[in-house]
Amino acid sequence: MRCCVSCALGACLAASAAAQTDAPLKLRIVGGLAGVNQYVNHEQPFWARELPRLSGGRITAEIVPFDQAGIRSQEMLRVMQLGTVPFGTALLSRIQTVDAELSTADLAGLNPDMASLRRHMGAFRPHLERIMRERHGIEVLAVYVYPAQVTFCTRPFNGLSDLAGRRVRTGSPSQADLMRALGAIPVQTEFAEIVSAVKSGVVECAVTGAMSGNTIGLHEVTHHLDPKAVSWGLSIFGANLGAWNALPAHARNLMRDELPKLEQAIWAESDRDTSEGVACNTGGACTSGRKGRMTEVKASAADAQRVRQIFTGTVLPAWLRRCGPACVALWNQSMAPVVGLEARPQ
Repeated sequence: MRCCVSCALGACLAASAAAQTDAPLKLRIVGGLAGVNQYVNHEQPFWARELPRLSGGRITAEIVPFDQAGIRSQEMLRVMQLGTVPFGTALLSRIQTVDAELSTADLAGLNPDMASLRRHMGAFRPHLERIMRERHGIEVLAVYVYPAQVTFCTRPFNGLSDLAGRRVRTGSPSQADLMRALGAIPVQTEFAEIVSAVKSGVVECAVTGAMSGNTIGLHEVTHHLDPKAVSWGLSIFGANLGAWNALPAHARNLMRDELPKLEQAIWAESDRDTSEGVACNTGGACTSGRKGRMTEVKASAADAQRVRQIFTGTVLPAWLRRCGPACVALWNQSMAPVVGLEARPQ
């Protein structure tokens, strides 16, 4: 079995040895964010325990979260293309700095609820898989999601208009576009640095996952929470094409069968974590997080309408300018029929 340069050497040798001697195949996986439920309850157990069990011991795997592997989130696409990481989870909001088309289905303000996200991701997924395979040499095997990205603040606020003038941690260009349109000052910050940024006064608000924020203790350093979904946080689990094609057929078939089940479990977890994350942070029923004492900012029809207006008038046009004419065509082909909004060249 011939392995290409883009395939990580260890994965190639393991696949070749397994194919020739029927020895157990050992995979090395770089997973998603450490510590959050999507990784702890699903990704890590799947690779460390479930896959070996399902394969009857023919496949084993070691997994480490990317933020404990010395890899910055925006670097994941490149290291997967090179085969340095043959199998990995990459946050689309971070790797879209290389290819803006990857953020199509989760632009800030597009998905107020999980139902919208599912509908829009379903429309975009065939295009995502094609882009990753043909342009980046990566086979998409699953699409994961984190809980709704909501707004934590140190000082009281009653609605979106109160964010004007505040420094707000954002995790993607479109989140920054939305906050800037509200008069806030977006500050791009890695997830692992959010709490220290709040403590040091670098930011006074932060957009991140409802339960993810609870996990890192954000409820202990902020006091008000707006549960409105700014965006969500999609990621792909993919394989470098060289590494994928080097695997024996039984391994590819098993992963094709089982990874969709892992994907479904992670989406269900994120749906639960969105509502329970809000409850935990604000002192409500809390079984998988830590109970806080935050004040919940109540939803208003005016804020929902303002987000829709900002999406249409600011977020979508700004993304199209960054992305170029190809994204106008991509949006109109994949998203316009389900969103009901046509893109125009900027």
